[in-house]
Amino acid sequence: MTQHPCTARLMRRGADFLGSEHAILCGAMSWVSERRLVSAISNAGGFGVIACGAMTPDLLDSEIAATRALTDRPFGVNLITMHPQLFDLIEVCDRHGVGHVVLAGGIPPKGSVEAIKGGKADARVICFAPTLALGRKLLRSGGDALVIEGMEAGGHIGPVSTSVLAQEILPELAADHLVFVAGGIGRGEAIAGYLEMGAAGVQLGTRFACATESIAHPAFKQAFFRASARDAVASVQIDPRLPVIPVRALRNKGGELFNDRQREIAATLDRNEIALEEAQLQVEHYWAGALRRAVIEGDVENGSLMAGQSVGMVKREEPAAEIIAQLMDECETALTRRREPAAALS
Repeated sequence: MTQHPCTARLMRRGADFLGSEHAILCGAMSWVSERRLVSAISNAGGFGVIACGAMTPDLLDSEIAATRALTDRPFGVNLITMHPQLFDLIEVCDRHGVGHVVLAGGIPPKGSVEAIKGGKADARVICFAPTLALGRKLLRSGGDALVIEGMEAGGHIGPVSTSVLAQEILPELAADHLVFVAGGIGRGEAIAGYLEMGAAGVQLGTRFACATESIAHPAFKQAFFRASARDAVASVQIDPRLPVIPVRALRNKGGELFNDRQREIAATLDRNEIALEEAQLQVEHYWAGALRRAVIEGDVENGSLMAGQSVGMVKREEPAAEIIAQLMDECETALTRRREPAAALS
């Protein structure tokens, strides 16, 4: 199936906003969502997003330029709100004319949304909204679109499932605002359901992590192919004073090492050697390093295998274009089947 009229109609708002053929974003996965995967997804009609993570401004500058060399299609950049050089990173995005900036990791700091929207690129801002109240606040504060991501997702997660968030937020906001749904989405049938509820589009990460164009180590990909949904578990908070956002990853020794690291950081808090903000940054740095060990070095025992519960649907390496085509075909088939009974009765 090459034409997707029902899907295209429901995705039109989201696709027009992104400037892509399909309203399918790739979630920003540190070390994975880089030039090769991002450009492949955009070239296939989706919307790739560079994961800035802990990059310096110089590194982000190089990554955006390298991605531009591989695609003439739109793509975005994901920035972590707690990054100490956030405003420098925003300036890099503006200098390259990046049209969409995704702010993740917390409430955007004062002036950040204005800096993104007020530059030469006049970029659009996409924010993550874990609750309806915060979603409304982010939209009032200048956010152009929201991503609502459920706890089934990989990486940093909130406490509420995707299906519940969709039921809470889409009926209230989707008619007048652009809302993309993320978390646990692995097939087009799920996309169809969220589109019918009013979503402007969807975001997937885990489904693309093992794409042919992904630079992830073969051992990392094999761990995904072997895993089931139950293997993707959320991390725990060891010390109530330590503001740790749960992370979902495949169960391995790396999870135990993270608990040990939390205890070490908590001990430094006991000795008043660091502030809470610094403690949180140390946790983020841990995850960046642990994820690199798994993704780049292939250390699947001690590294972090961040994955959503849709990992059980990732069975083999496939080009990004084939993944997107399959999702679109599945979505179109589901939407068409739902309309056939209504057409028969008319």
